Amino acid sequence: MTLQRNIAANLASQVYATLIGILLVPLYLHYMGAEAYGLVGFFAMLQAWFSLLDIGLTPTVAREVARYRGGALDALGLWRLLRVLELLFWSLGSVGAAAMWLASGWIASDWLRVESLPQSEVLAAVQLMALAIALRWTAGLYRAALTGDERIVWLSGFNASIATLRFGGVLPLLIWVGATPTLFFAYQLLIAAIELAWLVRRAYASLPTLPPGKRAGWQLAALKQVLRFSLSIAFTSAVWVLVTQTDKLVLSRVLPLAEYGYFTLAVTVAGGIVTLTGPIGGALMPRMAMLEARGEREHLIRVYRRATQIVVVVAASVALALALGAEPLLLGWTGNADLAHQAAPILALYAIGNGILAVAAFPFYLQFAKGNLRLHLIGNAVFVVLLIPTVIWAATHHGGVGAGIVWLGMNLLSFVAWLPLVHRKFEPGLNRRWYLHDIAGIAAAAAAAGYAVSLTAPPSSSPRAIQLGFVALIALVVGAAGALASSAVREQLRTWWRPAQAQTS
Repeated sequence: MTLQRNIAANLASQVYATLIGILLVPLYLHYMGAEAYGLVGFFAMLQAWFSLLDIGLTPTVAREVARYRGGALDALGLWRLLRVLELLFWSLGSVGAAAMWLASGWIASDWLRVESLPQSEVLAAVQLMALAIALRWTAGLYRAALTGDERIVWLSGFNASIATLRFGGVLPLLIWVGATPTLFFAYQLLIAAIELAWLVRRAYASLPTLPPGKRAGWQLAALKQVLRFSLSIAFTSAVWVLVTQTDKLVLSRVLPLAEYGYFTLAVTVAGGIVTLTGPIGGALMPRMAMLEARGEREHLIRVYRRATQIVVVVAASVALALALGAEPLLLGWTGNADLAHQAAPILALYAIGNGILAVAAFPFYLQFAKGNLRLHLIGNAVFVVLLIPTVIWAATHHGGVGAGIVWLGMNLLSFVAWLPLVHRKFEPGLNRRWYLHDIAGIAAAAAAAGYAVSLTAPPSSSPRAIQLGFVALIALVVGAAGALASSAVREQLRTWWRPAQAQTS
């Protein structure tokens, strides 16, 4: 299985799951209502916080399975590790589910600001969430084993199928049976159980058979051998959860549930930027690490800068389209003028913040290639220390817009103040060229083009198709302007153009 095919399958699966989750939101809002959809956002946020229990073990599983395939670990050692991790995952999942179940009454009555939904519905929904989240988290162990075995194409298809069932399969129930939170989350629990059972079956089938007469057993020594590596990953993972979920946790307490639903909608749409650009980084890091190992410094920097320009073009076209066309997009997409008016400022702020975040990830790729993450860990620690109290204050006093301002401001501060320190440490002399040539010129051309198009915004009374077409036009014009301003994209276009021209001559 080629690396390119795995990357393409993974990207297609992620984009599909993100799009189907976003595109069906208007139907959820229509049948369930904004307040019930706020529970869906609360469910997604709890899943992210639950991942803190992982302590870096799922990436470790993938690594150990890959090491077995490379001959560094035998079948017995792999199975012993898997057995003790199964015990750990199922135990932690059970404890987490029990804790959430016991707290469900307090969450439903005191934490969430429910205005119209029956209290019994909210209570039952939170209890079902607890079970579904625990099952989905446990499934991560077996998904990691399949990832390490490079069953990426199968796993991508499976993830897309589960996303279809999770997001789309519930609609017939909402339409013809009942649009209640209890029914919605009971269905999510069923799909989580099916997902876990199928992944267990597939992972067991793909793993090696034990030598005759050998049993894996429960040996904690197998866990001790990988615990140091997993804990180093756990820190970065925990920081990511704290950075991306603190605002959502605070706002679930501060905002009325219906308004929290609007906030969730805006943040979900803005999150598509990271989904689109993330797989590029996933493919870039091993290539840069290989070039660093070979001592091909100039080639590494060339790849680094070209990839930066490509991500800037992609991130700018999406982020500016979402920011400049936030209200027309939401109005044309949902048909709900009140929702569009409330969520548009939040969408604009988070879209620009996520666009900056997508580009700001590049110095981490450089540190990864160099094999030195010390500055990355320090930077993340400082970011969290500054972000959490600030976002708590802003969200408490200014709601979703306040959280959005902090998110944009903190990402911009990191981009301007911290990233130059990373470049100065690992590649002196790169910083000025990277900022001015690879980012600033492209971003300026894209922003100018987007602003010019935004001046022709249709009135709010225009048909929904016109509103959506306007946003698509912004994305197209911004993408074209950014591509023309990028030397890397122009060079790639010339590379494609010459063979095509030769074939026609």
